[in-house]
Parts: sequence; structure tokens; C-alpha cells
Amino acid sequence: MSSNDTQIQHDTKLDQSLHPKSDKDRTVKPRDYIFMWIGDGVNIGNMTLGASVIIAGVATLNILQTIIAALISIGIISTIFALNDRLGYKTGIPYVVQLRMAFGTKGTVISSLLRGVPAIVWYGIQSWIGGTALNEIAKIVTNGSFDNVFICFVILQLVQIVISLYGFHAIKWVETIASIIFIIGLIYVFGILVTQYGEEITSTWVQAEGSWGLPFFGLIMVFLGNYAGIFVSAADYSRELKTGLSNTKRGALYFIPIMLSYGFVIVIGAMLASATGVTNPAIALPIILNNDILAVAVSAFIVFTVIATNMVANVIPPTYVITLLTKLKYKPSAILAGLLALAAFPWLLVQESSAAGLNMFVLIYSAFLGPVISILLVDYYIIRKQRVDLGDLYNENGPFKGFNPAGLIAMFIGAAAAFIQVDLAWIIGLIVAGISYYLLAKFAFKGSSFKKGTIFENK
Repeated sequence: MSSNDTQIQHDTKLDQSLHPKSDKDRTVKPRDYIFMWIGDGVNIGNMTLGASVIIAGVATLNILQTIIAALISIGIISTIFALNDRLGYKTGIPYVVQLRMAFGTKGTVISSLLRGVPAIVWYGIQSWIGGTALNEIAKIVTNGSFDNVFICFVILQLVQIVISLYGFHAIKWVETIASIIFIIGLIYVFGILVTQYGEEITSTWVQAEGSWGLPFFGLIMVFLGNYAGIFVSAADYSRELKTGLSNTKRGALYFIPIMLSYGFVIVIGAMLASATGVTNPAIALPIILNNDILAVAVSAFIVFTVIATNMVANVIPPTYVITLLTKLKYKPSAILAGLLALAAFPWLLVQESSAAGLNMFVLIYSAFLGPVISILLVDYYIIRKQRVDLGDLYNENGPFKGFNPAGLIAMFIGAAAAFIQVDLAWIIGLIVAGISYYLLAKFAFKGSSFKKGTIFENK
């Protein structure tokens, strides 16, 4: 153990799982990382995003516009990932500790909940979708004698809790297996759509006039919003990745798998909606795969996508948040995250009567996540010039003690601005919060301990 590790243990009350990851503790290879993001990108929700370009049988975007919007989005996502993952990759710290620089040890509670609470809610929603698919398998296998979605939901959730107890060691294997299944399944569905529904897809989507206006930029914003919760906590993933990779190579580790999975899934979602006239992929898929054997395969596919998505996006981040807030160790926190997802009543959230409330919930937390990522990047790259003292980050009585008013005020200013134009909320919040944070850090709160180590120290 190094003297720095000893000092961190002395100064912090945080659990060992939140301490910096050493080089020898990092078990995720670049190949594993690619499979992880492929597994995360392939899910019914992302397919729905592709289907959303077809409204009432009319395409708001044609194939060229859809693909260009996707490529722009994936390029932005990969860039932000590679920028925001750098501190976690270099030092091995998790997201909840990274937040201390810009928000303070107590202010981190607020900003970490903005990532943790939505993740738990989506953990439950995804699991309910998976439980529904598992129940479809059970009905077919038992010839209808078993039909209980809730039991299937609980079983699936318990399986995911067990997997989550083994951390990234288990996750990387789950994602590797799932990714191979996903790619084979997607290629099969793509082949059916091209050979059997090519004419409908061409007339409805490929040759559509589409728009280069608000629908085009709206798809980009929704694309970015879907990843807002994930790349804001990029450090949680990069701290597990083996060292020695350049920033460019790490950027490729995001761009390639996200393009392969998310890009492919969006295209298939648009093709499904064009071919069937149905925008819900869970309903559209059985229409083109119309027999029991394929129905079981599709349902199994959905179950795998749920597990893969939850393991990456909805398990680790809230587990770290719970560990931070409760001082529990990693495994009890992972169990608690899974139980809270059970208690989120996801069967109520996925009903049509709840759609407006759920959409409002997504809108509110997404409006804060753009500002949070902006503040973190401005703080690390511009104000601190990538120089961070780990000892200070873990010192409960150090310069990051308490609340950083500059970070919290900038976050709320950015979120308020985001609601001015909802369709462009993410980018508006990101720009406004970043500028506000820089100005507040420079001109306000003179004598603040958060200026230590920054370009504004002693000014």
C-alpha cells in the first residue's frame, strides 16, 4: 500500500469500493469494454427511438437524415465520454468522488442523486419489461398454464441482483455473451426486413422527403439525452479499464461499439415501423416473426437486452451513490439498489395513464444532467487544467468540504435555461451551465476553498 493510499484511508469515511482503483485491480480489457457498450446499446428502448421517426405511417426523417443524425450524435457521445472518463481512467476514482471537485462533499449528495434515482427507476422499468418477456416464454412453454408477470419480474430482478454482487468481473462476461447473441439476432431481423418488407420500407422511409429542421436536431437531442446519464458517470466505467490507452483509443472504444449497436438498432427500429406501421418494437417484432419458436427467441432476446442494459447503466452508478450516502459496503449497496428497483412500482410506470408523468420525470432529470456534465468538464479541463490532488478529494475536512455554491447555482441556472426550449434542452443546459460556472468560479465567492489548485487561486 502506497503512502497516498494510507493517507486516503486515514482522511476519508468512504467505503473501500469508492477508493481509487489501482492498476492491478483493473480487469476490463479493451475487448471487454467494446462488448460492454454493444450490450448496453441493444435494447427495445433504443429501437423505439428509431421507430419514432415514423409517425402515423409518415417518416419525419428519411434514411440519410436518420443515419447522419445518428452519426453526429454518436460522435458527440464518444467525445464527451472520452473527455469525462479521463479523470477516472487516470486516477481510478468513481463518479461520486469526481463530483466533489465541482460540488463539494455535501453538494455531491444532490448531484449524485440526479444520477442515482433515475437509474434505480429505469432499473425497475427495464426489469418489468424483461419480466413481461420472460412471462411470454413461460406461457408458450407451459401452453398457457403459467401466466404471472409479477413472479417473472421478481425472479429476473433476483437474478440481476446476484449478478451485480460480483461487480464488473461478472458484468463483462454477461455483456460479452449478450453482445454475440444481440448481433446474431439483429442480423437475422435485418435480413427478414430487407427480403420480405423491402418495398414498404423503401416507399415509407428510404425515399421519404424528411426534414433537416427541428425533427433532425430533435433526434440528435433525444439521442444525447438517452446517454446523458451514462456519460456523466463515465468515471465509474473507465476506472475498471486496463491502463495504457491513449485518449484517442479510448474514444474509439466508445464510438465503434455504440455505432455498431445503437446505430444498427435505430435503423432496425425505423425499418420495423415502416414495414408494420407499428411504432412499438415489442409488438412489431412478433408481427414479422410469426411463430412460437421465434416468439420465444424474441422474448429471450428482450430478457438478455434488459439484463445487459441494467448491468451497465442502472446498477453500478446507483450502487456507488448508495455506498456514498449510507456508508454501506458495495455488496449490501448493490442488493439495496435492486430492492429499491423492485419498490419503484414499475408496473405502474409503464402504463399509458402514467406516460405523461414518466415523461415529465425524464424531462426534469435530463435537464439537470446536461449542466452537470458541462460543469465537470469546465472544472477539470479549464479551471483546474487537469490537475487534481486525490488527497484533497478524499479529505473530509479539506478544500472540497461542504457545498460549492458556484457549482450548485450554475447547475440550477443551466437546468432553468434548458426548459426554455424543451426540444433542445440538453444542449442549452450544457452551454448555459458551463458559462455560468466559469463566471461564478472566477468572479464570485472570493476566498472560497474551492479555488485552491485552480487558475483563479489567489485572485
